[in-house]
Amino acid sequence: MRAAVLREYNADLSIEAVADPVCERDGVVLRVMACGICRSDWHGWVGEHPRVRPGQIPGHEYCGEVVEAGPDAGWAVGERLIAPFILACGKCAYCRSGHANNCTDQRLPGFSEPGAWAEYISVPRAHNLVRLPEGMDPVTAAGLGCRVTTAWHALTGRAALQAGEWLAVHGTGGIGLSCLILGRALGARVVVVDVVPEKLSHALALGAEAAIDAREGDVGERIRAVADGQGVHVSVEALGIEATVNASLDCLRPLGRHVQVGMPVGHTARMMVTMSEVYLKNLALFGTRGMPAWRYPELLGLIGAGRVDVSPLIARRVGLSAVSDELRVFNGPAPPGVAVIDDFAG
Repeated sequence: MRAAVLREYNADLSIEAVADPVCERDGVVLRVMACGICRSDWHGWVGEHPRVRPGQIPGHEYCGEVVEAGPDAGWAVGERLIAPFILACGKCAYCRSGHANNCTDQRLPGFSEPGAWAEYISVPRAHNLVRLPEGMDPVTAAGLGCRVTTAWHALTGRAALQAGEWLAVHGTGGIGLSCLILGRALGARVVVVDVVPEKLSHALALGAEAAIDAREGDVGERIRAVADGQGVHVSVEALGIEATVNASLDCLRPLGRHVQVGMPVGHTARMMVTMSEVYLKNLALFGTRGMPAWRYPELLGLIGAGRVDVSPLIARRVGLSAVSDELRVFNGPAPPGVAVIDDFAG
């Protein structure tokens, strides 16, 4: 099969013919219909993701059609499925309590084993897979990737965002736009922060009440002024860098909730944080990564019913051979929206 392979950090991926994947007893082999391109992939490409090594086939935001099913998979050839990026064991205490995204024995296609920037992918632990709703475009499904699902779990499973509350979103990449769209659907009033004017304008067009250019002064003070002079109830940090983490804490009102969605990794894994904000304002800090598979039907149902429109997230449909160009986009301020691979021959 044809696949994009990481051979060297910060260099073009190698488009190669590699062996077809082997189906595991509890898994399936999918013909990949679409796969997203995510900032987490970029972290691996530049050498800062702790699990990604040369020789890896990246790609963790995929959906596909079953072409082979193991005897214990529970799926049939021809079914169209979407996968969370964390394939949980289903047996540990976290899995049994509904927190499968904290599984103690995770399998991670695209990071620690071959991913979906390829014509086919072997997906073990097929109990994690979810049927693609009838009529949902595979590109839209792949665009959900880890960004929309992570954002949904961040807002509802962690911060418990309520209608009428103020929400700040620091960074308007895929995760940030997802938080904006979902926050609006939940009835929140949303303020976004970025440094790219085009992205700020795009966010305003999607319903943000205010868009703050972080280059133009004190972010926390300006957000507090917008949010009734008190600050926001919930603030999402969607980049994983020190400046936006501290701005997120600063813009919260007393008893506010900070949600760390951006991935601090490599040189940002440790940072100086203004803990006095947490102490003085009695803030709650939440970390979040992924979403348990059992929550997918809820989110897919909202999208299928037209209550949430995620189509504005998809900016570009590209071929497999263009993936290196898309990774380089993350080296600097990126344009609005995300890219999805939907042509594995191109």
